[in-house]
Amino acid sequence: MNIQLYQFEVVLGDVGKNEAKIEQFFKNDLRSDTDIVVLPEMWNNGYDLEHLNEKADHNLGNTTKFISNLARTFNVNVVAGSVSNKKDEGVYNTLIVFNNQGELIYDYDKIHLVPMLDEPKYLAPGKLLPETFELCQNKMSGIICYDLRFPEPIRRLAIEGSKVIFVVAEWPESRLYHWRHLNIARAIENESYIVACNSCGNDGNTEYAGHSMVIAPNGDVLSEADNQETTFNVEIDLDKVDEMRNQIPVFKNRRTDLYS
Repeated sequence: MNIQLYQFEVVLGDVGKNEAKIEQFFKNDLRSDTDIVVLPEMWNNGYDLEHLNEKADHNLGNTTKFISNLARTFNVNVVAGSVSNKKDEGVYNTLIVFNNQGELIYDYDKIHLVPMLDEPKYLAPGKLLPETFELCQNKMSGIICYDLRFPEPIRRLAIEGSKVIFVVAEWPESRLYHWRHLNIARAIENESYIVACNSCGNDGNTEYAGHSMVIAPNGDVLSEADNQETTFNVEIDLDKVDEMRNQIPVFKNRRTDLYS
């Protein structure tokens, strides 16, 4: 399976410029053998939190039209990062996944909001845990940025059969060490591929780390970007997940009789 990540600098509060960047990527850089494209977190408006009530998408309307067209046109599945998404109850940070027919097959509202960035002041927390979805005839799943620090729901995804866990993020440069080591830890402890797509650059408030990466179920970093705009492809073998889970059967050895 071939996965292509697009790490780019999200323009603060300007969905038109961000859509143009993504569209140019699909036209100029998408490899024909790519099965899944991955985009970073909050790519429509970035962390323009104070203005999201006016600028956020409404019930994924514009985002669905935009990404669905790209998925159909280029015949590729898209883990389309996340976008600011306004519903009746407030503005959410919503992860979205489209198949190569342009169908929205999964969405998830970020449940862990970042107090250091005042997210709880401007965003509503999701009410449901992330779930698995199916792409390329395999179970996969996705989380958003700060979710990476909470192993409990991620372990649940692995137990339910997820072989690939996508992490979409706008993770800051100041905590790059945490980004790298948490992604590696989540791969090792869940014996899953971690496909982590981050943004980069500076939006005037925060310097973002980049360093998008793909990690094998044994913790090996298969590919990692630097802190500049880039795209890269990684070939993964999902049989390696089963092999790793048979070699070190942590799921069979869990002591659920003792866990609370």
